[in-house]
Amino acid sequence: MDFGFTDLLTLLGSLGLFLYGMKVMSDSLMMLAGNQMRSILATTTSNRFFALLTGFLITAAIQSSSATTLMVVSFVNASLLTLTEAVGVIMGANIGTTVTAWLITILGFKVKMSAIALPLVGAGFLLTISKSEKARQWGYFTVGFALLFIGLQFLKDSVPNIGDNPEALAFLAEYTSRGFLSVLMFLVIGAILTLVIQSSSAAMALTLLMCFEGWIAFDIAAAMVVGQNIGTTITANLAAIIGNYHAKRAARAHLIFNVFGAVWILILFYPFLDTVGQAVEQIEGISPFLSAAAIPIAISIFHTVFNILNAIVLIGFIKIIVNLAIRMVPAVEEKEVEIDQPQFLTESSLKYSQTGIKALTDESVRLLGNAAYKVFAHGLGVHRHDLESEQDIHKLLDISPRTIKIDIDLVYATQIKIIYSRILEYATKLQKLTKPTQQQIETIRNILVADRLLVQTVKRMKPLQENLERYMQSDNETLRREYNVLRRRILKVVREIKRIGPAENLANHLERIEKQRSKAEQMDVLLTGHIEELLATDAVTDEMASSLINDSSNAARITINLIDIAMILYKPQDKLINSIDDRNAEQYHP
Repeated sequence: MDFGFTDLLTLLGSLGLFLYGMKVMSDSLMMLAGNQMRSILATTTSNRFFALLTGFLITAAIQSSSATTLMVVSFVNASLLTLTEAVGVIMGANIGTTVTAWLITILGFKVKMSAIALPLVGAGFLLTISKSEKARQWGYFTVGFALLFIGLQFLKDSVPNIGDNPEALAFLAEYTSRGFLSVLMFLVIGAILTLVIQSSSAAMALTLLMCFEGWIAFDIAAAMVVGQNIGTTITANLAAIIGNYHAKRAARAHLIFNVFGAVWILILFYPFLDTVGQAVEQIEGISPFLSAAAIPIAISIFHTVFNILNAIVLIGFIKIIVNLAIRMVPAVEEKEVEIDQPQFLTESSLKYSQTGIKALTDESVRLLGNAAYKVFAHGLGVHRHDLESEQDIHKLLDISPRTIKIDIDLVYATQIKIIYSRILEYATKLQKLTKPTQQQIETIRNILVADRLLVQTVKRMKPLQENLERYMQSDNETLRREYNVLRRRILKVVREIKRIGPAENLANHLERIEKQRSKAEQMDVLLTGHIEELLATDAVTDEMASSLINDSSNAARITINLIDIAMILYKPQDKLINSIDDRNAEQYHP
Protein backbone atom coordinates (compact mmCIF):
# COMPACT_ATOMS: atom_id res chain seq x y z
CA MET A 1 0.00 0.00 0.00
CA ASP A 2 1.46 3.32 -1.13
CA PHE A 3 0.79 5.53 1.89
CA GLY A 4 3.60 8.00 2.53
CA PHE A 5 4.40 10.70 5.06
CA THR A 6 2.43 13.32 3.10
CA ASP A 7 -0.63 11.08 3.15
CA LEU A 8 -0.24 10.66 6.90
CA LEU A 9 -0.08 14.44 7.37
CA THR A 10 -3.19 14.80 5.20
CA LEU A 11 -5.00 12.26 7.36
CA LEU A 12 -3.93 14.05 10.55
CA GLY A 13 -4.90 17.42 9.05
CA SER A 14 -8.34 16.08 8.17
CA LEU A 15 -8.77 14.81 11.71
CA GLY A 16 -7.55 18.16 13.04
CA LEU A 17 -10.10 20.02 10.90
CA PHE A 18 -12.85 17.72 12.20
CA LEU A 19 -11.76 18.32 15.81
CA TYR A 20 -11.46 22.06 15.28
CA GLY A 21 -14.97 22.22 13.85
CA MET A 22 -16.26 20.28 16.85
CA LYS A 23 -14.43 22.62 19.24
CA VAL A 24 -15.67 25.82 17.55
CA MET A 25 -19.22 24.47 17.55
CA SER A 26 -19.01 23.41 21.22
CA ASP A 27 -17.33 26.65 22.36
CA SER A 28 -19.89 28.84 20.62
CA LEU A 29 -22.76 26.94 22.21
CA MET A 30 -21.09 27.32 25.60
CA MET A 31 -20.86 31.08 24.99
CA LEU A 32 -24.51 31.19 23.94
CA ALA A 33 -25.95 29.09 26.71
CA GLY A 34 -23.09 28.11 29.03
CA ASN A 35 -24.36 30.08 32.03
CA GLN A 36 -27.85 28.62 31.67
CA MET A 37 -26.41 25.12 31.29
CA ARG A 38 -24.21 25.51 34.35
CA SER A 39 -27.10 26.97 36.34
CA ILE A 40 -29.26 23.99 35.36
CA LEU A 41 -26.42 21.64 36.27
CA ALA A 42 -26.02 23.31 39.67
CA THR A 43 -29.72 23.42 40.57
CA THR A 44 -31.63 20.54 38.95
CA THR A 45 -29.62 17.47 39.85
CA SER A 46 -30.94 16.57 43.30
CA ASN A 47 -32.96 13.68 41.81
CA ARG A 48 -30.89 10.99 40.06
CA PHE A 49 -33.28 10.85 37.09
CA PHE A 50 -33.22 14.63 36.68
CA ALA A 51 -29.42 14.46 36.93
CA LEU A 52 -29.32 11.84 34.16
CA LEU A 53 -31.64 13.92 31.96
CA THR A 54 -29.56 17.05 32.63
CA GLY A 55 -26.33 15.27 31.64
CA PHE A 56 -27.95 13.97 28.45
CA LEU A 57 -29.39 17.32 27.34
CA ILE A 58 -26.22 19.31 28.03
CA THR A 59 -23.98 16.80 26.23
CA ALA A 60 -26.38 16.50 23.29
CA ALA A 61 -26.42 20.29 23.00
CA ILE A 62 -22.69 21.00 23.23
CA GLN A 63 -21.65 17.75 21.50
CA SER A 64 -18.93 17.03 24.04
CA SER A 65 -19.17 14.57 26.88
CA SER A 66 -15.69 15.70 27.93
CA ALA A 67 -16.91 19.29 28.41
CA THR A 68 -19.84 18.04 30.49
CA THR A 69 -17.70 15.80 32.69
CA LEU A 70 -15.14 18.59 33.15
CA MET A 71 -17.96 20.84 34.35
CA VAL A 72 -19.10 18.09 36.69
CA VAL A 73 -15.60 17.68 38.13
CA SER A 74 -15.29 21.47 38.59
CA PHE A 75 -18.68 21.65 40.31
CA VAL A 76 -17.90 18.73 42.63
CA ASN A 77 -14.56 20.38 43.40
CA ALA A 78 -16.45 23.55 44.41
CA SER A 79 -19.13 21.56 46.33
CA LEU A 80 -21.88 22.66 43.94
CA LEU A 81 -22.65 19.02 43.20
CA THR A 82 -22.56 16.03 45.49
CA LEU A 83 -20.86 12.86 44.33
CA THR A 84 -24.23 11.12 43.95
CA GLU A 85 -25.56 13.94 41.76
CA ALA A 86 -22.37 13.89 39.70
CA VAL A 87 -22.73 10.17 38.91
CA GLY A 88 -26.26 10.80 37.60
CA VAL A 89 -25.04 13.58 35.32
CA ILE A 90 -22.18 11.42 34.03
CA MET A 91 -24.64 8.65 33.16
CA GLY A 92 -26.68 11.14 31.16
CA ALA A 93 -23.55 12.49 29.45
CA ASN A 94 -22.72 8.99 28.20
CA ILE A 95 -26.12 8.82 26.53
CA GLY A 96 -25.79 12.36 25.20
CA THR A 97 -22.53 11.57 23.43
CA THR A 98 -24.36 9.04 21.22
CA VAL A 99 -25.97 11.97 19.39
CA THR A 100 -22.58 12.62 17.76
CA ALA A 101 -22.56 9.14 16.20
CA TRP A 102 -26.02 9.75 14.74
CA LEU A 103 -25.00 13.12 13.31
CA ILE A 104 -21.99 11.57 11.59
CA THR A 105 -23.92 8.52 10.40
CA ILE A 106 -26.89 10.42 8.99
CA LEU A 107 -25.30 13.68 7.81
CA GLY A 108 -21.84 12.32 7.07
CA PHE A 109 -22.68 9.11 5.23
CA LYS A 110 -26.36 9.30 4.32
CA VAL A 111 -26.48 12.98 3.28
CA LYS A 112 -23.80 14.79 1.26
CA MET A 113 -23.22 17.61 3.76
CA SER A 114 -19.93 18.51 2.07
CA ALA A 115 -21.91 19.98 -0.84
CA ILE A 116 -23.45 22.67 1.37
CA ALA A 117 -20.60 22.99 3.87
CA LEU A 118 -18.85 25.90 2.10
CA PRO A 119 -22.08 27.92 1.74
CA LEU A 120 -22.62 27.34 5.46
CA VAL A 121 -19.15 28.69 6.18
CA GLY A 122 -20.03 31.77 4.13
CA ALA A 123 -23.30 32.30 5.99
CA GLY A 124 -21.57 31.77 9.32
CA PHE A 125 -18.83 34.23 8.42
CA LEU A 126 -21.40 36.94 7.68
CA LEU A 127 -22.90 36.36 11.13
CA THR A 128 -19.47 36.58 12.81
CA ILE A 129 -19.04 40.20 11.69
CA SER A 130 -22.38 41.20 13.20
CA LYS A 131 -22.49 43.77 16.02
CA SER A 132 -24.65 41.41 18.06
CA GLU A 133 -22.65 39.07 20.31
CA LYS A 134 -25.41 36.46 20.07
CA ALA A 135 -25.39 36.60 16.26
CA ARG A 136 -21.58 36.29 16.21
CA GLN A 137 -21.71 33.15 18.35
CA TRP A 138 -24.35 31.63 16.09
CA GLY A 139 -22.01 32.44 13.23
CA TYR A 140 -19.15 30.60 14.91
CA PHE A 141 -21.48 27.68 15.57
CA THR A 142 -22.45 27.52 11.89
CA VAL A 143 -18.80 27.70 10.78
CA GLY A 144 -17.85 24.97 13.26
CA PHE A 145 -20.73 22.77 12.14
CA ALA A 146 -19.64 23.11 8.51
CA LEU A 147 -15.96 22.54 9.28
CA LEU A 148 -16.86 19.35 11.11
CA PHE A 149 -18.32 17.84 7.94
CA ILE A 150 -15.62 19.27 5.69
CA GLY A 151 -13.11 17.55 7.95
CA LEU A 152 -15.12 14.33 7.79
CA GLN A 153 -15.15 14.49 3.96
CA PHE A 154 -11.38 15.02 3.92
CA LEU A 155 -11.02 12.04 6.25
CA LYS A 156 -13.05 9.88 3.91
CA ASP A 157 -10.92 10.99 0.96
CA SER A 158 -7.58 10.55 2.75
CA VAL A 159 -8.21 7.00 3.99
CA PRO A 160 -6.80 4.53 1.43
CA ASN A 161 -9.30 2.37 -0.43
CA ILE A 162 -9.04 -1.07 1.12
CA GLY A 163 -10.25 -2.68 -2.14
CA ASP A 164 -7.21 -1.41 -3.98
CA ASN A 165 -4.87 -2.55 -1.21
CA PRO A 166 -5.44 -6.27 -0.54
CA GLU A 167 -2.16 -6.46 1.41
CA ALA A 168 -3.63 -4.07 4.00
CA LEU A 169 -6.71 -6.26 4.29
CA ALA A 170 -4.51 -9.29 4.85
CA PHE A 171 -2.56 -7.41 7.51
CA LEU A 172 -5.76 -6.43 9.33
CA ALA A 173 -7.20 -9.94 9.01
CA GLU A 174 -4.31 -11.24 11.06
CA TYR A 175 -5.54 -9.18 14.03
CA THR A 176 -9.31 -9.20 13.45
CA SER A 177 -9.79 -12.95 13.04
CA ARG A 178 -8.84 -14.11 16.52
CA GLY A 179 -12.37 -14.25 17.90
CA PHE A 180 -12.96 -12.79 21.34
CA LEU A 181 -9.25 -12.02 21.71
CA SER A 182 -9.59 -9.58 18.79
CA VAL A 183 -12.56 -7.99 20.53
CA LEU A 184 -10.47 -7.39 23.66
CA MET A 185 -7.54 -6.17 21.59
CA PHE A 186 -9.60 -3.55 19.72
CA LEU A 187 -11.36 -2.52 22.90
CA VAL A 188 -7.92 -1.51 24.20
CA ILE A 189 -7.12 0.19 20.87
CA GLY A 190 -10.37 2.17 21.11
CA ALA A 191 -9.49 3.33 24.62
CA ILE A 192 -5.95 4.32 23.60
CA LEU A 193 -7.19 6.12 20.49
CA THR A 194 -9.60 8.20 22.56
CA LEU A 195 -6.91 8.89 25.13
CA VAL A 196 -4.44 10.06 22.49
CA ILE A 197 -6.75 12.41 20.57
CA GLN A 198 -8.69 13.41 23.74
CA SER A 199 -12.04 13.25 21.95
CA SER A 200 -14.50 10.36 21.90
CA SER A 201 -16.33 12.15 19.06
CA ALA A 202 -13.24 12.10 16.82
CA ALA A 203 -12.53 8.49 17.81
CA MET A 204 -16.11 7.62 16.91
CA ALA A 205 -15.76 9.40 13.55
CA LEU A 206 -12.61 7.40 12.75
CA THR A 207 -14.31 4.15 13.78
CA LEU A 208 -17.36 4.85 11.61
CA LEU A 209 -15.11 5.79 8.72
CA MET A 210 -13.09 2.57 8.98
CA CYS A 211 -16.37 0.64 9.03
CA PHE A 212 -17.73 2.51 6.01
CA GLU A 213 -14.53 1.92 4.05
CA GLY A 214 -14.55 -1.78 4.95
CA TRP A 215 -11.40 -1.74 7.07
CA ILE A 216 -12.99 -3.38 10.12
CA ALA A 217 -16.00 -5.60 10.72
CA PHE A 218 -19.06 -4.84 12.85
CA ASP A 219 -17.88 -6.74 15.94
CA ILE A 220 -14.44 -5.06 15.88
CA ALA A 221 -16.02 -1.62 15.52
CA ALA A 222 -18.36 -2.35 18.43
CA ALA A 223 -15.38 -3.36 20.56
CA MET A 224 -13.65 -0.07 19.72
CA VAL A 225 -16.77 1.86 20.74
CA VAL A 226 -16.80 0.12 24.13
CA GLY A 227 -13.12 0.97 24.51
CA GLN A 228 -13.84 4.61 23.62
CA ASN A 229 -16.34 4.74 26.48
CA ILE A 230 -13.51 3.83 28.83
CA GLY A 231 -10.96 6.10 27.15
CA THR A 232 -13.16 9.17 27.48
CA THR A 233 -13.03 8.88 31.28
CA ILE A 234 -9.31 9.70 31.21
CA THR A 235 -10.03 13.38 30.46
CA ALA A 236 -12.01 13.78 33.67
CA ASN A 237 -9.39 11.90 35.68
CA LEU A 238 -6.62 14.12 34.33
CA ALA A 239 -8.64 17.24 35.19
CA ALA A 240 -9.24 15.92 38.72
CA ILE A 241 -5.51 15.63 39.44
CA ILE A 242 -5.38 19.28 40.49
CA GLY A 243 -8.75 19.13 42.25
CA ASN A 244 -9.61 18.09 45.78
CA TYR A 245 -10.51 14.56 46.79
CA HIS A 246 -14.18 15.20 45.97
CA ALA A 247 -13.27 15.94 42.34
CA LYS A 248 -11.06 12.84 42.19
CA ARG A 249 -13.95 10.75 43.47
CA ALA A 250 -16.25 12.10 40.73
CA ALA A 251 -13.66 11.19 38.09
CA ARG A 252 -13.23 7.70 39.57
CA ALA A 253 -17.02 7.24 39.63
CA HIS A 254 -17.04 8.03 35.90
CA LEU A 255 -14.38 5.37 35.33
CA ILE A 256 -16.21 2.80 37.50
CA PHE A 257 -19.50 3.38 35.68
CA ASN A 258 -17.97 2.95 32.23
CA VAL A 259 -15.84 -0.05 33.22
CA PHE A 260 -18.88 -1.81 34.72
CA GLY A 261 -20.70 -1.12 31.46
CA ALA A 262 -17.83 -2.60 29.47
CA VAL A 263 -17.80 -5.74 31.63
CA TRP A 264 -21.48 -6.62 31.22
CA ILE A 265 -21.57 -5.79 27.50
CA LEU A 266 -18.56 -8.05 26.93
CA ILE A 267 -20.37 -10.90 28.70
CA LEU A 268 -23.38 -10.44 26.38
CA PHE A 269 -21.33 -9.21 23.43
CA TYR A 270 -22.27 -11.60 20.63
CA PRO A 271 -25.98 -12.02 21.52
CA PHE A 272 -26.21 -8.23 21.78
CA LEU A 273 -24.55 -7.77 18.36
CA ASP A 274 -26.88 -10.34 16.81
CA THR A 275 -29.91 -8.47 18.15
CA VAL A 276 -28.64 -5.16 16.77
CA GLY A 277 -27.76 -6.81 13.45
CA GLN A 278 -31.31 -8.20 13.09
CA ALA A 279 -32.77 -4.78 13.87
CA VAL A 280 -30.59 -3.09 11.24
CA GLU A 281 -31.48 -5.75 8.70
CA GLN A 282 -35.16 -5.02 9.32
CA ILE A 283 -34.56 -1.25 8.91
CA GLU A 284 -31.98 -1.12 6.10
CA GLY A 285 -32.67 -4.41 4.35
CA ILE A 286 -29.01 -5.43 4.68
CA SER A 287 -27.03 -6.98 7.51
CA PRO A 288 -24.03 -5.19 9.06
CA PHE A 289 -22.36 -8.61 9.22
CA LEU A 290 -22.48 -8.82 5.40
CA SER A 291 -22.30 -5.23 4.15
CA ALA A 292 -19.92 -2.44 5.25
CA ALA A 293 -22.50 0.18 4.21
CA ALA A 294 -24.82 -0.97 7.01
CA ILE A 295 -22.19 -0.88 9.76
CA PRO A 296 -22.31 2.89 10.59
CA ILE A 297 -26.02 2.83 11.45
CA ALA A 298 -25.54 -0.49 13.27
CA ILE A 299 -22.74 1.04 15.36
CA SER A 300 -24.91 4.09 16.12
CA ILE A 301 -27.72 1.83 17.32
CA PHE A 302 -25.28 -0.31 19.30
CA HIS A 303 -23.71 2.77 20.93
CA THR A 304 -27.09 4.29 21.83
CA VAL A 305 -28.78 1.16 23.14
CA PHE A 306 -25.67 0.12 25.08
CA ASN A 307 -25.40 3.47 26.87
CA ILE A 308 -29.12 3.68 27.60
CA LEU A 309 -29.17 0.12 28.98
CA ASN A 310 -26.01 0.81 30.96
CA ALA A 311 -27.69 3.80 32.62
CA ILE A 312 -30.90 1.83 33.29
CA VAL A 313 -28.95 -1.10 34.76
CA LEU A 314 -26.66 0.99 36.97
CA ILE A 315 -28.87 3.91 38.02
CA GLY A 316 -30.15 1.79 40.88
CA PHE A 317 -26.57 1.15 42.01
CA ILE A 318 -25.41 4.77 42.26
CA LYS A 319 -24.79 4.38 46.00
CA ILE A 320 -22.53 1.38 45.36
CA ILE A 321 -20.61 3.31 42.68
CA VAL A 322 -20.26 6.27 45.06
CA ASN A 323 -19.02 4.00 47.87
CA LEU A 324 -16.47 2.39 45.57
CA ALA A 325 -15.22 5.81 44.47
CA ILE A 326 -14.93 6.85 48.12
CA ARG A 327 -12.89 3.72 48.89
CA MET A 328 -10.63 4.38 45.92
CA VAL A 329 -10.01 7.99 46.98
CA PRO A 330 -9.95 8.36 50.79
CA ALA A 331 -10.74 11.72 52.33
CA VAL A 332 -7.72 13.93 52.77
CA GLU A 333 -7.62 16.03 55.85
CA GLU A 334 -7.00 19.60 54.83
CA LYS A 335 -3.79 21.03 56.19
CA GLU A 336 -4.29 23.49 58.95
CA VAL A 337 -3.77 26.97 57.56
CA GLU A 338 -3.59 30.33 59.21
CA ILE A 339 -7.03 31.80 59.58
CA ASP A 340 -5.90 34.97 57.83
CA GLN A 341 -5.41 33.02 54.58
CA PRO A 342 -8.48 32.33 52.41
CA GLN A 343 -9.28 28.67 51.86
CA PHE A 344 -11.94 28.78 49.13
CA LEU A 345 -10.87 31.68 46.89
CA THR A 346 -8.93 29.49 44.44
CA GLU A 347 -8.00 30.20 40.82
CA SER A 348 -9.79 27.04 39.67
CA SER A 349 -13.09 28.35 41.05
CA LEU A 350 -12.81 31.41 38.77
CA LYS A 351 -13.50 29.22 35.73
CA TYR A 352 -17.28 29.59 36.01
CA SER A 353 -19.57 32.15 37.62
CA GLN A 354 -21.32 29.43 39.61
CA THR A 355 -18.14 28.02 41.15
CA GLY A 356 -16.81 31.53 41.84
CA ILE A 357 -20.02 32.53 43.63
CA LYS A 358 -19.87 29.30 45.63
CA ALA A 359 -16.26 30.12 46.63
CA LEU A 360 -17.26 33.66 47.68
CA THR A 361 -20.14 32.30 49.75
CA ASP A 362 -18.03 29.60 51.41
CA GLU A 363 -15.23 32.04 52.26
CA SER A 364 -17.73 34.53 53.70
CA VAL A 365 -19.40 31.82 55.78
CA ARG A 366 -15.96 30.72 57.01
CA LEU A 367 -15.17 34.31 58.00
CA LEU A 368 -18.43 34.48 59.94
CA GLY A 369 -17.94 31.06 61.53
CA ASN A 370 -14.28 31.44 62.54
CA ALA A 371 -12.68 34.83 63.19
CA ALA A 372 -15.95 36.73 63.66
CA TYR A 373 -17.41 33.90 65.74
CA LYS A 374 -14.41 34.12 68.06
CA VAL A 375 -14.96 37.88 68.47
CA PHE A 376 -18.65 37.46 69.34
CA ALA A 377 -18.19 34.50 71.71
CA HIS A 378 -15.11 35.73 73.57
CA GLY A 379 -16.26 39.34 73.46
CA LEU A 380 -19.39 38.25 75.32
CA GLY A 381 -17.39 36.21 77.84
CA VAL A 382 -18.16 32.68 76.60
CA HIS A 383 -15.74 30.02 75.42
CA ARG A 384 -16.55 28.76 71.92
CA HIS A 385 -16.64 25.07 72.91
CA ASP A 386 -19.16 25.90 75.66
CA LEU A 387 -21.36 27.81 73.22
CA GLU A 388 -21.28 24.86 70.83
CA SER A 389 -22.47 22.50 73.57
CA GLU A 390 -26.10 21.71 74.36
CA GLN A 391 -25.92 23.71 77.58
CA ASP A 392 -28.81 26.14 78.09
CA ILE A 393 -27.56 29.71 77.57
CA HIS A 394 -29.05 30.88 80.91
CA LYS A 395 -27.02 28.25 82.75
CA LEU A 396 -24.05 28.82 80.46
CA LEU A 397 -23.85 32.48 81.50
CA ASP A 398 -23.96 31.44 85.15
CA ILE A 399 -21.01 29.05 84.87
CA SER A 400 -18.95 30.90 82.24
CA PRO A 401 -16.41 33.52 83.19
CA ARG A 402 -17.85 36.99 82.95
CA THR A 403 -15.03 38.20 80.72
CA ILE A 404 -12.50 36.55 78.44
CA LYS A 405 -9.49 38.51 77.31
CA ILE A 406 -9.61 39.17 73.56
CA ASP A 407 -8.01 41.93 71.53
CA ILE A 408 -10.72 42.66 69.00
CA ASP A 409 -8.56 45.19 67.15
CA LEU A 410 -5.81 42.57 66.74
CA VAL A 411 -8.23 39.89 65.49
CA TYR A 412 -9.70 42.38 63.07
CA ALA A 413 -6.34 43.57 61.74
CA THR A 414 -4.71 40.13 61.38
CA GLN A 415 -7.69 38.02 60.30
CA ILE A 416 -10.93 39.73 59.36
CA LYS A 417 -9.49 42.66 57.43
CA ILE A 418 -7.26 40.42 55.29
CA ILE A 419 -10.03 37.96 54.38
CA TYR A 420 -12.50 40.78 53.68
CA SER A 421 -9.98 42.46 51.36
CA ARG A 422 -9.36 39.19 49.52
CA ILE A 423 -13.10 38.63 49.13
CA LEU A 424 -13.49 42.07 47.54
CA GLU A 425 -10.56 41.43 45.17
CA TYR A 426 -11.89 38.00 44.24
CA ALA A 427 -15.40 39.32 43.55
CA THR A 428 -13.99 41.99 41.24
CA LYS A 429 -11.84 39.43 39.39
CA LEU A 430 -14.78 37.01 39.12
CA GLN A 431 -17.00 39.60 37.44
CA LYS A 432 -14.25 40.51 34.97
CA LEU A 433 -13.36 36.95 34.00
CA THR A 434 -16.71 35.18 33.83
CA LYS A 435 -19.15 37.88 32.67
CA PRO A 436 -21.92 36.83 35.10
CA THR A 437 -25.61 37.36 34.41
CA GLN A 438 -27.51 40.20 36.07
CA GLN A 439 -28.94 37.77 38.60
CA GLN A 440 -25.45 36.47 39.41
CA ILE A 441 -24.17 40.05 39.78
CA GLU A 442 -26.99 40.63 42.26
CA THR A 443 -25.96 37.52 44.17
CA ILE A 444 -22.32 38.65 44.32
CA ARG A 445 -23.46 42.09 45.51
CA ASN A 446 -25.56 40.50 48.24
CA ILE A 447 -22.57 38.50 49.50
CA LEU A 448 -20.44 41.66 49.61
CA VAL A 449 -23.20 43.53 51.47
CA ALA A 450 -23.22 40.74 54.09
CA ASP A 451 -19.42 40.88 54.40
CA ARG A 452 -19.42 44.67 54.81
CA LEU A 453 -22.13 44.39 57.42
CA LEU A 454 -20.09 41.71 59.23
CA VAL A 455 -17.05 44.01 59.35
CA GLN A 456 -19.16 46.80 60.81
CA THR A 457 -20.74 44.45 63.34
CA VAL A 458 -17.37 43.13 64.52
CA LYS A 459 -16.25 46.71 65.15
CA ARG A 460 -19.43 47.35 67.12
CA MET A 461 -18.36 44.63 69.54
CA LYS A 462 -15.38 46.56 70.92
CA PRO A 463 -17.28 49.22 72.98
CA LEU A 464 -19.77 46.58 74.14
CA GLN A 465 -16.96 44.28 75.24
CA GLU A 466 -15.23 47.08 77.15
CA ASN A 467 -18.39 47.92 79.11
CA LEU A 468 -19.09 44.25 79.74
CA GLU A 469 -15.66 43.90 81.32
CA ARG A 470 -16.45 46.91 83.49
CA TYR A 471 -20.05 46.33 84.53
CA MET A 472 -20.12 42.52 84.80
CA GLN A 473 -17.78 42.99 87.77
CA SER A 474 -20.20 45.48 89.37
CA ASP A 475 -21.80 44.86 92.75
CA ASN A 476 -25.11 46.03 91.27
CA GLU A 477 -27.06 42.82 90.63
CA THR A 478 -29.68 44.63 88.47
CA LEU A 479 -27.00 46.00 86.14
CA ARG A 480 -25.36 42.61 85.80
CA ARG A 481 -28.75 41.07 85.00
CA GLU A 482 -29.45 43.70 82.31
CA TYR A 483 -26.09 43.08 80.65
CA ASN A 484 -26.69 39.34 80.82
CA VAL A 485 -29.92 39.88 78.87
CA LEU A 486 -27.91 41.60 76.13
CA ARG A 487 -25.33 38.80 76.13
CA ARG A 488 -28.01 36.12 75.98
CA ARG A 489 -29.87 37.67 73.02
CA ILE A 490 -26.72 37.99 70.90
CA LEU A 491 -25.40 34.56 71.87
CA LYS A 492 -28.65 32.84 70.88
CA VAL A 493 -28.24 34.13 67.34
CA VAL A 494 -24.50 33.40 67.26
CA ARG A 495 -25.12 29.81 68.45
CA GLU A 496 -27.85 29.18 65.88
CA ILE A 497 -25.68 30.52 63.05
CA LYS A 498 -22.83 28.25 64.13
CA ARG A 499 -25.17 25.27 64.13
CA ILE A 500 -26.23 25.74 60.53
CA GLY A 501 -25.22 22.53 58.79
CA PRO A 502 -26.46 20.54 55.78
CA ALA A 503 -28.68 22.27 53.25
CA GLU A 504 -31.72 20.17 54.19
CA ASN A 505 -31.74 21.76 57.67
CA LEU A 506 -31.10 25.30 56.42
CA ALA A 507 -34.72 26.46 56.35
CA ASN A 508 -35.31 25.41 59.97
CA HIS A 509 -32.15 27.14 61.19
CA LEU A 510 -32.94 30.36 59.33
CA GLU A 511 -36.49 30.31 60.68
CA ARG A 512 -35.18 30.03 64.24
CA ILE A 513 -32.70 32.85 63.61
CA GLU A 514 -35.40 35.08 62.12
CA LYS A 515 -37.59 34.55 65.20
CA GLN A 516 -34.95 36.36 67.24
CA ARG A 517 -35.51 39.59 65.29
CA SER A 518 -38.57 40.70 67.27
CA LYS A 519 -36.75 39.99 70.55
CA ALA A 520 -33.72 41.93 69.31
CA GLU A 521 -35.91 44.94 68.63
CA GLN A 522 -36.95 44.89 72.29
CA MET A 523 -33.36 45.07 73.55
CA ASP A 524 -33.09 48.87 73.39
CA VAL A 525 -33.98 49.93 76.95
CA LEU A 526 -34.61 53.52 75.85
CA LEU A 527 -37.09 52.68 73.12
CA THR A 528 -38.97 50.18 75.30
CA GLY A 529 -39.11 52.55 78.29
CA HIS A 530 -37.45 49.95 80.50
CA ILE A 531 -34.68 52.39 81.52
CA GLU A 532 -37.32 54.69 83.08
CA GLU A 533 -38.49 51.82 85.27
CA LEU A 534 -34.93 51.17 86.43
CA LEU A 535 -34.30 54.84 87.20
CA ALA A 536 -37.65 55.25 88.96
CA THR A 537 -36.79 52.45 91.38
CA ASP A 538 -33.20 53.60 91.81
CA ALA A 539 -32.08 50.20 90.54
CA VAL A 540 -29.23 51.85 88.59
CA THR A 541 -27.36 55.14 88.82
CA ASP A 542 -27.51 57.84 86.15
CA GLU A 543 -24.05 56.84 84.91
CA MET A 544 -25.06 53.19 84.68
CA ALA A 545 -28.25 54.14 82.87
CA SER A 546 -26.32 56.17 80.32
CA SER A 547 -24.02 53.24 79.53
CA LEU A 548 -26.94 50.78 79.44
CA ILE A 549 -28.84 53.01 76.98
CA ASN A 550 -25.88 53.08 74.59
CA ASP A 551 -24.95 49.43 75.01
CA SER A 552 -28.50 48.10 74.65
CA SER A 553 -28.91 50.06 71.40
CA ASN A 554 -25.57 48.74 70.16
CA ALA A 555 -26.41 45.15 71.22
CA ALA A 556 -29.76 45.36 69.43
CA ARG A 557 -28.02 46.51 66.25
CA ILE A 558 -25.40 43.72 66.53
CA THR A 559 -28.13 41.11 66.93
CA ILE A 560 -30.20 42.40 64.01
CA ASN A 561 -27.09 42.67 61.84
CA LEU A 562 -26.16 39.06 62.60
CA ILE A 563 -29.66 37.95 61.62
CA ASP A 564 -29.40 39.90 58.35
CA ILE A 565 -25.91 38.53 57.64
CA ALA A 566 -27.12 34.94 58.09
CA MET A 567 -30.15 35.52 55.88
CA ILE A 568 -28.01 36.93 53.07
CA LEU A 569 -25.03 34.58 53.25
CA TYR A 570 -27.06 31.40 53.38
CA LYS A 571 -29.47 32.53 50.65
CA PRO A 572 -27.37 34.98 48.60
CA GLN A 573 -29.38 34.32 45.44
CA ASP A 574 -32.43 36.04 46.93
CA LYS A 575 -33.11 39.68 46.22
CA LEU A 576 -31.06 42.18 48.17
CA ILE A 577 -32.52 42.59 51.65
CA ASN A 578 -33.82 46.15 51.62
CA SER A 579 -34.74 46.12 55.29
CA ILE A 580 -31.08 46.36 56.32
CA ASP A 581 -30.82 49.77 57.93
CA ASP A 582 -27.29 51.02 57.87
CA ARG A 583 -28.20 54.68 57.90
CA ASN A 584 -27.18 55.04 61.53
CA ALA A 585 -24.20 52.68 61.28
CA GLU A 586 -20.72 54.10 61.37
CA GLN A 587 -19.00 53.80 58.03
CA TYR A 588 -15.97 51.66 58.76
CA HIS A 589 -13.25 51.10 56.19
CA PRO A 590 -11.05 48.02 56.51
